[in-house]
Amino acid sequence: MPLSSGPLSTPWLRTYQPVAAPRLRLVCFPHAGGSASFFRSWPRHLPSDWEVSAVCYPGREARMDEPGITSMTELAGRIADELAPHMTPRTVFFGHSMGASVAHEVTALLTGRGVAGPAALLVSGRAAPHRLRRLGKGDLTDEELLARVGGLGGPGADFLQDPELRELFLPPIRADYGLLEAYVAEPKAPAVDIPVVAYFGTDDPDPAPDDVRAWAELTSARCDARAFPGGHFYLLSQEAELTRDIQERLVALG
Repeated sequence: MPLSSGPLSTPWLRTYQPVAAPRLRLVCFPHAGGSASFFRSWPRHLPSDWEVSAVCYPGREARMDEPGITSMTELAGRIADELAPHMTPRTVFFGHSMGASVAHEVTALLTGRGVAGPAALLVSGRAAPHRLRRLGKGDLTDEELLARVGGLGGPGADFLQDPELRELFLPPIRADYGLLEAYVAEPKAPAVDIPVVAYFGTDDPDPAPDDVRAWAELTSARCDARAFPGGHFYLLSQEAELTRDIQERLVALG
């Protein structure tokens, strides 16, 4: 049956395919330094009665004037606050890279509050929480941080070579990487009891495939892993195939 509540619309959530009575809600969580618009083209590949939304982290796009958040506890808590009134039994989370960890933490927070969590958790390009490692030494210089981000080949990497654009994009990137560094040593959300699907690129040097597959140890339900050709941002070239796989799996959930 279609969901009864209206489209998601808050400063924290941007809906790219609003549906008055969506049959399924897909909420996407961007990578470090990423923005909601990373998922703007996904609706063209998905059913028209699916609502597709993405989380808007502070410090980018329409929230450029806001400071970035460097605490996973705060970030996940704020997002859980926003999502709680909109959760339904047919809501699914997808998170890429940092977004996978955020989605996992939000899932646990909602469950702990007695709110219906997502029906499934889809994670991408991210090691399981207990397999996370520090990215390197702390306090990376701007050049070191930019080199790390550029080496991943993500969207907008070329912009970071422009001094003026760098001033806009660097603060949220630094905030996100600070959050990730701190999160490695912090307590993690417990295992979930919903299906998990772990995606990764075959040429992604970090995380290693076994560390992605280790998400199976974080759920009491089924966990599948699927590899796609490409590196950390395999999603860009494999968008049609990835969204097709997501659709097939979620339809199979019933």
